[in-house]
Amino acid sequence: MHRVSTPVPPQFPTTVCELGVPLGASNAVLQQSTVRAAVVHPANRQLPLPNWTATTRPGTIGVIGDTGCRVTTAGPDQDCANHQTGWPFPQIATSAATVTRPDLVIHVGDYLYREDPSQANDTAANPGCTTRGDRFSWPCVVADFFRPAETLLATAPVALTRGNHEDCTTQQGGAGGAWFRYLADDLRANGSCIPYTTPVEVSAGTLNLLSVDSSFADPADNGSTTQRAIYTAQFETVNQAARQHPTHDYFVFTHKPLWMVRSAGPPARWVTRVLDEAVADTSLGRLEDNIRMVLSGHVHLYQMVDFNTTRPPQVTVGFSGGAPLDQGPNDANVVGQPVGTPPQPVHQSITQGGVFGYGVLRDNGTTWDLTSHDTTGAVRGQTCTLSTSTANKAFTCH
Repeated sequence: MHRVSTPVPPQFPTTVCELGVPLGASNAVLQQSTVRAAVVHPANRQLPLPNWTATTRPGTIGVIGDTGCRVTTAGPDQDCANHQTGWPFPQIATSAATVTRPDLVIHVGDYLYREDPSQANDTAANPGCTTRGDRFSWPCVVADFFRPAETLLATAPVALTRGNHEDCTTQQGGAGGAWFRYLADDLRANGSCIPYTTPVEVSAGTLNLLSVDSSFADPADNGSTTQRAIYTAQFETVNQAARQHPTHDYFVFTHKPLWMVRSAGPPARWVTRVLDEAVADTSLGRLEDNIRMVLSGHVHLYQMVDFNTTRPPQVTVGFSGGAPLDQGPNDANVVGQPVGTPPQPVHQSITQGGVFGYGVLRDNGTTWDLTSHDTTGAVRGQTCTLSTSTANKAFTCH
């Protein structure tokens, strides 16, 4: 293994190593050693590997987002010890692993929510993550992500993108420093944190994932477009990548949505305007035809919005444990509302607010089926099938 970083106590008392595993490898396991080490998650040390080849793709994909347990200096927003209704991410991760059994998991960002661990009601289970000074430390990364996600991490490979909670603050880079040390595609050794990173492509056979770091896009969520040029360059990179394999399906996954409708209006209020305008400013003026959908989080609900045009559907999956949950708009009032640049009327909107859960995409041989699932893994609502047309990208739901 290649050593990435050495311990920087007290926040990062760990040595981090990594190893690239070639596609086609049949088994990977962390061997027990006499070296003093952190507790491994998954505990059986068995690491799931891709089950697809260069000419196939994952059959089932679990999509989760906004998973940490929110604990602020004013006190807990969530009952972190209650994994049924208080903070159900551990139950969601287990349900996704055991009921859905995905071949791949996509996490659309926001992992670390414990701003003041001393206010949490599960401190006894998280030694080292008990004071405000511990926030965003290795034990808190374990408490908010690695331990609750353990069953899922033992089931399938996971593709991660960064959320706005993984920001840059003065404490060794804060949550962003922890992101770059433990979770980022390009791990860092010194605890530093940068606001913008370049898009990363994850190849899953004939499916390609493009991670766009939108963690700092419109940080106040007030509709600002001042970062437009920065994200235009990122989406130019995205389109260039998609052109390399015109017969492959591409999914963009990024924390902040491009076209999620937060309220029906009229006029409809949607997020995040700077990302939408950045796409419109690319040389193509839109996303490439083979970019089939955009997967995001940030808003704490489930929503699928499509336009029946070349614009890909926006699927928002921000309801996998983090709170408070959002209710979302009345779908009947969203349909027909103009959204985006240039404005396009919403063709279909399916929103589920006020509930926790996760999303699932299934390869049906020619295209993708989309479902929403509750905390137990049961399907909630309709099954939606994506059209095969790249000129009219829409779901048929039943």
